[in-house]
Amino acid sequence: MLLATLAIAWPGAAVAQNRLGLFGSLEFRTGSIEAIPQWTAVLDRIEGQRSVYTACDQGDCRQAGVREWRLQVSDLASADPLQQLQAINRFANRAMPYLEDLQNYGRSDYWATPLEFLDQSGDCEDYAILKFVSLLELGFSNDQMRIVVVEDVLRRLPHAVLSVEIGDEVYILDSLFDVVLPHTRVTQYAPQYSVNQTTRWAHIVTPELTARFRAQGGY
Repeated sequence: MLLATLAIAWPGAAVAQNRLGLFGSLEFRTGSIEAIPQWTAVLDRIEGQRSVYTACDQGDCRQAGVREWRLQVSDLASADPLQQLQAINRFANRAMPYLEDLQNYGRSDYWATPLEFLDQSGDCEDYAILKFVSLLELGFSNDQMRIVVVEDVLRRLPHAVLSVEIGDEVYILDSLFDVVLPHTRVTQYAPQYSVNQTTRWAHIVTPELTARFRAQGGY
């Protein structure tokens, strides 16, 4: 009954009656990514910095952290997808220490490019962005991935992770732990919104949806 009611209230809801979205939410495409200016701004800066990636790949790499990143991506080119997820998650999590945006950039919410992150460190969404860009370069498609902004219900804090879909499974790459887990095993997050290069999703979480998701073991 709840899903039917929500589907009427939000007719664009991208969910079937027998399928729930990320972390057991009802999810639906909503508006444009332009509504998240920090995301569109970082995408523009990433494109403007790609010449640095090329130069580094050709041996002109002045920043040690960037050199290590480019070697990691290159070394993983022939690995299987799940190995790539695990290695990129571990590399990014250990590349730089966590640093709040206010301390780092003097503002409360700044989304950093990989080059900025590997130079100045960053917070949760910056780890996710580095992973997103790395996996794009390894052949994952934009449609397989999302930056997911969540509420950590255990710590009562906002957080951001990367979700990656491989086949019928969705995996979570999290800056809080190196292991890559299916989203059905990461139960402390309530998603707020998610985004990739082209699309923005909103998420609705209710006790009923959460109970159903856990009872089904996911989808």
